[in-house]
Amino acid sequence: MDFTPTEEQEAARELAARILGDLATHERLTAAGGGTDAELWKALCAAGLPAAVEEIGLLGLVLLLEEQGRVTAQVPLAATGVYGILAVARHGTDEQRARLLPGLRDGTAVATGAFPATGAVTARGGRLTGTVTWVPWLRDATHVLVPDADRALWLVRAEDAGAEPVELTAPWSAGRLVLDGTPAERLGDAAGEGAYEDVLAAARTAFAGLQAGVCAGSLARAVAYTSVREQFGRPLATRQAVQLRAADAHMDTESIRVTAYEAAWRSDAGLDCAGAALTAAWWASEAGKRVVHSGQHLHGGMGADLDHPVHRHFLWGRQLDAYLGAGTELLAELGDLLAKGQTA
Repeated sequence: MDFTPTEEQEAARELAARILGDLATHERLTAAGGGTDAELWKALCAAGLPAAVEEIGLLGLVLLLEEQGRVTAQVPLAATGVYGILAVARHGTDEQRARLLPGLRDGTAVATGAFPATGAVTARGGRLTGTVTWVPWLRDATHVLVPDADRALWLVRAEDAGAEPVELTAPWSAGRLVLDGTPAERLGDAAGEGAYEDVLAAARTAFAGLQAGVCAGSLARAVAYTSVREQFGRPLATRQAVQLRAADAHMDTESIRVTAYEAAWRSDAGLDCAGAALTAAWWASEAGKRVVHSGQHLHGGMGADLDHPVHRHFLWGRQLDAYLGAGTELLAELGDLLAKGQTA
């Protein structure tokens, strides 16, 4: 396996880093509150980054999401990437791709997904009924990818569904999705088996990449702070306990990153990636919360300030810890796959 980015993937990552670094500042994030930074999203779409996901694949999307996570930029890139662009490109019909992808590429359409499936939504005659407690970026979405109780995938227009604002730990513009005989269209054809599993694995991989960036950003802030904050005439960074805590956080962050890269690479290569995606998601959950706790702890009293930038990383890290399955759930699911011999 080779995780080395292609020229196109590296160029997209560098462009994303530049735009996000310039625009996703602490001041702008504070002004955005719990909502999406619409101007930043327009800038990313104008640069062609969502559109590039089709070409750079899931590994390329993971690289973009790492850069987003470093600065906790409040844009629906992950949701639109996996529940919109990749899902439609991989599993949609020719007609659906021609109709839906142009809007998703240029940002005039935003997708999200009611994942993972809980059996709460039923389908009958092309209409969906049920309630999903919360869906990320639902307040921004034009389309929602919804799995029914049988794990068939349906596309719902957000304007046809009920959406009630929900505030999460992280500012993800989430909402409660209410479906009451809501019209929907099947993604792909009725024979499209494995689409749900593929989209869920891609989502777990993508959000693990986002967590890697969140953790890297938290750790970078902690290193910068402890390098200048002095105690008893010496920088905190010279203390062995601080160094060891930071080293552990670095190793955890690298574990999230490399497992996300492996899962994305396997997905792009058309290999079985269910086990790799679960592994990446487990690291994102278990190691991710350790890192963001360490980042806040290494800031001492400043870490308890809700207005300090590092606290935003803490909130994102804890939200990502449980999204698409907490650590113990993921480990149990991975154990089932191993027991059945369904993963490499």
